[in-house]
Amino acid sequence: MDKYCVTGMSCAACSSRVENAVRKINTVDEVSVNLLTNSMTVTGTAKPEEIIRAVENAGYGAFLDDKSPNKSKQTKNSGSDTVLVRNRLIASVIFLLPLMYCSMGHTMWKWPLPDFLANPVAIGIVQMLLAAIVMLINQKFFISGFKGVIHLAPNMDTLVAMGSGISFIWSFIILIRMTNVVLSGDYTAAHDLLHSLYFESAAMILTLITVGKMLESYSKGKTTDALKNLVKIAPDQACVIRNGKEMTISADRLAVGDIFLVRPGERIPADGEVIEGHSAVDESSMTGESIPVEKNTGDILFTATINRTGLLKCRATRVGDETSFAQIVRMVNDASASKAPIAKIADKVSGVFVPAVILIAITVAVVHMILGSPLSSAITYAVSVLVISCPCALGLATPVAIMVGSGVGAKHGILYKNAAVLENTGKANVVVLDKTGTITSGVPGVSLIRPADVSEDELLFLAGTLESGSEHPLARAVTAAFADTGRNPGRLSGFEIHPGNGLSGQIEYPETAEKKTVYGGNLKYLLSCPLSAQVMNLLNSEETAKILEETADTGATPTLYATENEFLGIIGIADPLKEDAAKAVAQLKEMKLEVILLSGDNQRTVKAVAEKAGIDRIIAEVLPTGKQDVIRDLQTEGKKVIMVGDGINDAPALTAADIGIAMRSGTDIAMDAAEVVLMKQDVMGVVNAIHLSRKVIRNIHQNLFWAFCYNIIGIPLAAGAFEPFFGWHLNPMFGAAAMSLSSFFVVSNALRLNLVHFPQSEEPEEIENNTPEENKNNTPEENENNNREVIQMEKTLVIEGMMCPMCEKHMREALDAMDGVTAGKVSHEEKCAVVTLTREVSKEEFEKVVADTGYKLTEIK
Repeated sequence: MDKYCVTGMSCAACSSRVENAVRKINTVDEVSVNLLTNSMTVTGTAKPEEIIRAVENAGYGAFLDDKSPNKSKQTKNSGSDTVLVRNRLIASVIFLLPLMYCSMGHTMWKWPLPDFLANPVAIGIVQMLLAAIVMLINQKFFISGFKGVIHLAPNMDTLVAMGSGISFIWSFIILIRMTNVVLSGDYTAAHDLLHSLYFESAAMILTLITVGKMLESYSKGKTTDALKNLVKIAPDQACVIRNGKEMTISADRLAVGDIFLVRPGERIPADGEVIEGHSAVDESSMTGESIPVEKNTGDILFTATINRTGLLKCRATRVGDETSFAQIVRMVNDASASKAPIAKIADKVSGVFVPAVILIAITVAVVHMILGSPLSSAITYAVSVLVISCPCALGLATPVAIMVGSGVGAKHGILYKNAAVLENTGKANVVVLDKTGTITSGVPGVSLIRPADVSEDELLFLAGTLESGSEHPLARAVTAAFADTGRNPGRLSGFEIHPGNGLSGQIEYPETAEKKTVYGGNLKYLLSCPLSAQVMNLLNSEETAKILEETADTGATPTLYATENEFLGIIGIADPLKEDAAKAVAQLKEMKLEVILLSGDNQRTVKAVAEKAGIDRIIAEVLPTGKQDVIRDLQTEGKKVIMVGDGINDAPALTAADIGIAMRSGTDIAMDAAEVVLMKQDVMGVVNAIHLSRKVIRNIHQNLFWAFCYNIIGIPLAAGAFEPFFGWHLNPMFGAAAMSLSSFFVVSNALRLNLVHFPQSEEPEEIENNTPEENKNNTPEENENNNREVIQMEKTLVIEGMMCPMCEKHMREALDAMDGVTAGKVSHEEKCAVVTLTREVSKEEFEKVVADTGYKLTEIK
């Protein structure tokens, strides 16, 4: 998939035109154009040159986008459009004010004019010149609009240019007529013609549309705040050790295997492994979890997370575009640039919208003239229709909600791979949860050891050696229990895995070289193995059945072991339920979702786990290949299914489901197969993913409702359809004002998604730090080490300019993005922000960050 930047688009009709032009290329499989981000994604074998040529032939520009998440590029361009539009608006207003004074001020309210404007023709000429200057300032509308006409693809700018241009041309004709009247000496008629000039409408239309464009541009910038803030937190530099010396290099130059240092308060420059040191790391930028995570030797670190306390020495394992951070940025970018299925409705309408509006405007003018209205009045109605019509609101209704939703999801550790996934997640009515590692902790332990024909030590030796050949979590629990005995394992050969059933292999004793073929697994598997009649009888005995039932009833998985002539015994392995599993299941039920627990474990064990979690329906004893069939059976019942899993054996089911959700702690295969990735291991992440999707869908529906209703009501109102009944008549200037605010309304509504409240799981208790009183008995050396590792200061910033909770949110995000700074209480009412520092931060640093956010720092306490 290639991504392109597209230039010259101004409305939904433009994006539809570009999309259709590229789709005509035979080697293009799929194309999606996003008006909000001015981007286009293309899949297929078409060469970039062909695609760019097709876009240019359609009247627009295109170039291949840089795939890397470039921080400087993102931040540099973020506000450039808003600045250009703002400057254009200021210049327009400067010339519009005297124009309005000369036209409406003088003709309607008899405001005085200079002596040289005593002649009505002079007044008309001044109005024409001022209007022409405003039109020149806003020439973008005319260039883009008429370029669209030349390419047979009229757009919103065409409507604006036609509305303003027709008003200007009509006024110019009246001015010529006025000149002839003055030359004939009829000054009374000339003054009456002043009321027929619409130069101020021509300029006001452009100015008001520019106001809307500025508000829209500003709001669009806000929709990408989450992504821009995410990109900005990646550190620029890294401290590496090369040839035994510390040196600072650009983070982009880090290579796999490099040794780097991270001091307290610094962000981690690459994914890596701790090789020396101990610290607490703030991983909120990756997982959304605010509590720092303890890191020791051997633990994994993620790019852009913050080292809070001790010094860490690390080895880089993934750098550049391969880091988890870069993948998150890429996924959020891709989701934002893709198109949701619901957007197709708006796309179809947008493709014919502008030509239809032009036809309606011409029809309205003709009908009014047939009904006896003067030509000036008919033109007024036609211009009103042109300027009130707004395809932009239709084109922005879906992408702005998708963009904000994707950013909010990323901030809370939920990554949707594309817009369709973000839309469809909330439409599911069944959630299928895998057991091991999904609703359970995934770190099982041995809960029962019941030897039969051998001692407990012998059972653990044979079972531990056999399970050492498997990577299954249950197998690791047995090998861990065996490792605790301190005995050396035997030599394993001929090892075989029978998926979903058991294992077999030949074990050689290290002391005697004696060999035994050992079988381990569930009862069904052992009964199919070549065992003696005596062993078979023991396996089928009532005592064995009772032990299996008791073990399963506790939620543990019983595993049986035997050789050809010996029943070795039973080991019960329990995987504890995640702390938030029961609450998450309850939340899913409240959301009217059917919850199913799917597992390859035995019926009794799965039932016991389900009861603890509050799940009513279970599907147990399913082989990995059978999970996919279970999902398809549910789909044949007409259900939209979400599958949640984390293992390789879940990948087929994740792919088969309508929506696959994988946890970051799971395997790469599971995450590749899933459409949604949860950065945290909480089951509540599933609830939050569905909750956010539903909020986004609702927001899109609101936007589309507004966009359609605005045009359905606005166009007839501008056409004068309501005038015979209610006397409502719309001036073109008010039509332009309505159009300018319609897109702003849609974008602002989407920004409300930033305020979405997520159902939260219980927060873990904070790690307690030693107080000075507790350190009284420490040695000087211990206190010195403590002070070196934990430097925490609390300061209060007095900030002017915050007006509302959204201001508080922006200020908190900006402060949190600073190295060594954690924002606590932020209050617009008290005009302050309380921050905790793990390094010395100068007043100048704080002033710059506060100023960049749009506020003013007055004092630091």
